[in-house]
Amino acid sequence: MSKDNANSPAVVLKEVSKHFGSKKAVDQISFSIPQGSVTAILGPNGAGKTTAISMMLGLMDPKCGSVEVLGRSPKDLKVRRKIGAMLQEVSVMDQLKAREIINLIRGYYPHPMSMEEIMALTGLTPEDLNKMAVKMSGGQKRKLGFALALAGNPELLFFDEPTVGLDTSARRLFWKTVRSLAALGKTILFTTHYLQEADDIADRIILFKDGRVAADGSPAEIKNKLTTRSVSFVAEQDTQHITARLNQVPGVTGVHLEDGRMYISADNTDQVLAVIFREELPVRDVATDTGSLDEAFEQLTQVTEEAV
Repeated sequence: MSKDNANSPAVVLKEVSKHFGSKKAVDQISFSIPQGSVTAILGPNGAGKTTAISMMLGLMDPKCGSVEVLGRSPKDLKVRRKIGAMLQEVSVMDQLKAREIINLIRGYYPHPMSMEEIMALTGLTPEDLNKMAVKMSGGQKRKLGFALALAGNPELLFFDEPTVGLDTSARRLFWKTVRSLAALGKTILFTTHYLQEADDIADRIILFKDGRVAADGSPAEIKNKLTTRSVSFVAEQDTQHITARLNQVPGVTGVHLEDGRMYISADNTDQVLAVIFREELPVRDVATDTGSLDEAFEQLTQVTEEAV
């Protein structure tokens, strides 16, 4: 990466729209992706994720707005030499061995990644590399797709549902590798339907809904904004007094009993906990819940209509 571009964003979208007939697949979206970051692009089917990524890869042109990748048009040859992509469907020449396919792709780039590095990062074994692509299992083909994305030693990587078909150990290795690539300064954008992966791995989540950016922030920020936080406990006596007292706490939005536990929903659970402990309310087994990314995703997308 040149010093001139060291501090510039890896990707910039400004007021980008893309229509298919009367359908707005992407509608006036704007965001930038810092270099060296790991960003998850989430949303239900038809929300515009794939269309947005296709424009970032230069596979589609926006109807209006601008897309810049590494400071240039995504169609620029200099940009193409610095990006790698692992899409859901990997189409390769079935009658070649995995090693031959990887070396073929490496040959298209001026400074490719070594085969040894690719093997270490993807988990491909010498036995895997000697297999014909047509005889590889689904998990091995996903690793091959990962290897092809890394072949050119890219600065920017796009992963579309990268862990589909991988077993638990392979998924763990994949995300460990992603983090190591980001630590080297590479920029990662990925989509996934495994929301726990986005919660665990991403520095930032961009949540799409109906072709627009509906939420943008760290996993913690999105959960705090879109989910209900609560304190729960078992009341040892006098639930009416406890209910009345906690309903007076600023920011409390609800109190209810469920399966023997009392749940207090609140904007600030710390204030609820402070009252409980300061006034020594007769409760035990106190727990807090800050909500999950699944809950935030469901809340934001439950009324989304399928688009292009």
